[in-house]
Amino acid sequence: MSIKLVTAVVACFLVHIAAASDDVGFIYQGFKSSNLSLDGFATITNNGLLRLTNITKVITGHAFYPNPINFKSTPNGSAYSFTTQFVFAIVPQTSGLSGHGMAFVIAPTRGLPGGLPAQFLGLFNGSTNGNETNHIFAVELDTIQTHEYGDINDNHVGIDINSLNSTVSQPAGYRANNKNSFDNLTLNSAKPMQLWVEYDGVDKRIDVTLAPIAAAKPNAPLLSLSYDLSPILQKTMYVGFSAATGSVVLTAHFILGWSFKMNGAAQALDLSRLPKLPRFGPKKVSNFFTVGLPVICVSLPLIVAFAVAYHLRRKWKFAEVLEEWELAYGPHRFKYKDLYIATKGFREKELLGAGGFGTVYKGVLPTNKMEIAVKKVSHQSRQGMREFIAEIISIGRLRHRNLVPLLGYCRRKGELLLVYEFMLNGSLDRFLYNQPKSTLNWSQRLRVIKGVASGLFYLHEEWEQVVIHRDVKASNILLDSDLNGRLGDFGLARLYDHGTLPHTTHVVGTIGYLAPEHSRTGKATTSTDVYAFGAFLLEVACGRRPIDPQAPDESLILVDWVFSCWQGGDILQAVDQNLGTEYVIEEAELVLKLGLFCSHSEPNVRPSMRQVLLYLEGSVALPELSSLSISAVGLGFTLCGGFGDVALSLSLSDKGCSHSIAESHLSGGR
Repeated sequence: MSIKLVTAVVACFLVHIAAASDDVGFIYQGFKSSNLSLDGFATITNNGLLRLTNITKVITGHAFYPNPINFKSTPNGSAYSFTTQFVFAIVPQTSGLSGHGMAFVIAPTRGLPGGLPAQFLGLFNGSTNGNETNHIFAVELDTIQTHEYGDINDNHVGIDINSLNSTVSQPAGYRANNKNSFDNLTLNSAKPMQLWVEYDGVDKRIDVTLAPIAAAKPNAPLLSLSYDLSPILQKTMYVGFSAATGSVVLTAHFILGWSFKMNGAAQALDLSRLPKLPRFGPKKVSNFFTVGLPVICVSLPLIVAFAVAYHLRRKWKFAEVLEEWELAYGPHRFKYKDLYIATKGFREKELLGAGGFGTVYKGVLPTNKMEIAVKKVSHQSRQGMREFIAEIISIGRLRHRNLVPLLGYCRRKGELLLVYEFMLNGSLDRFLYNQPKSTLNWSQRLRVIKGVASGLFYLHEEWEQVVIHRDVKASNILLDSDLNGRLGDFGLARLYDHGTLPHTTHVVGTIGYLAPEHSRTGKATTSTDVYAFGAFLLEVACGRRPIDPQAPDESLILVDWVFSCWQGGDILQAVDQNLGTEYVIEEAELVLKLGLFCSHSEPNVRPSMRQVLLYLEGSVALPELSSLSISAVGLGFTLCGGFGDVALSLSLSDKGCSHSIAESHLSGGR
């Protein structure tokens, strides 16, 4: 026997020994007295069912085997084989309607921190979905079709690797062993079903097989994917389940039994020993009504009077405007009662900000404890509301790490309430002006700038429609818990387009950020957004507002002052003095010159947001300002020439230039 052959035999023997030491296996014939790790709304029922979610809006539930399992012998080794079998049931509140689904999951930690409900299935959120650092393998049982994740329908099984965009998926069904036809299965039928997930660590193949509760395991899997899970699975991982509900069709998710095995076949479940699902549908009439009927008849007039009075009082307190056409927007419409409870009755203590635009309150949704910001805007006219709500819902589908998610809306009497995800650190202008308690260093400012640029590029070019923001400025940039910049308040200006407030104009925005052609024609374009972004660049780099009423006349208008600094050969003179010398000279020069470039009076000279990103990343060199034929007149912000067409009664001498056009003309600025 050659030395090479002996070495190979020994290596195989050692691998076999290592694998054998990690042959973890377990079986749950029901979950009474189980020690599973539960979070969210997951619980064990009295008869031993694992219930991941109940009939509650927008919640998640996770259940994991409590101990870590070795999936490799070394961190960089090959993943072992594993198999699992479980019996599940998805029970919608209303038969025949789809709610959100569930997944078997292998993850680096017990639970899935950051996993959101609804279409995220409790696995990921908008910022983690698709990240290679997730190290998550899942098999989804999805009962809602989410187009942004490429779902094939609203009743499918998919293999998810670090993302909700399934690597492979198929409509739910099976092919029985005794016939060739394919039988469809309805995942949310409230009937128990079996699922097998098998990974062959030698052939690097994943098989997923589905069958009804009474059927034998089909020989042909529903899904079969050649894929090496070694880069995905770490040395130790946790196995379990995740499920989520949405805001419209509510669904309960159950696991009746579960078997798992490393490096071998999972022990078959004894289906006769599994707990029974609870009874769903109308309950039998209680004997109480027969026995207590005489008492009820006597008390009925008082009960009815009290109920009517209570109902009318509640109806008046939480009255909403709901028209038939809004039924299609159900998932995006919040109940006023929920928002009232979330903001503790819109009390002053929860107030985040107030102005001509209305008021913004912090809230916590009672259903899922999610922090939100609720903006109340007066709107007395119904004209154009249908088109506006359609646009709000469309904008609500935007998904980008540098946009503040618009979650939905509510209408009540003369008010429109817009619901946003709450940003912990508030708006950027709090860190720039009025001697803030803490300021941002240069690297943090540059990261915010790049983030906002990325968000604007997404709005202009990457989404399915072109979205013009129309009010890019520091007060509309919100900072999350990690001080990442997120562009917010997009689309709110449309309210003024559709409204009937006095002296309504199509020019919407804030003085100092409005492109000259926008003020003349009232037409917003991607180029007018770029102009506002240029003012924002200078605002962040200089720590000053585009028009500062407190500044000397020569530096009243920021873009003209920065331009004069550049002409004088010392553009860095404009950098925020609060930074001292703690900034990168080349980066500061780039931001200031790019701000001037974007603020050019000629729209066709300004760069696109795609070009802006290339300049900021250093992929393309910024053109020299002299080559752009920029002059002080061409760059300057001139009230007389720039805003004559909207008849603003402002002048440089009174220095009242920091008002927004919405405040001055619509009594409802941003």
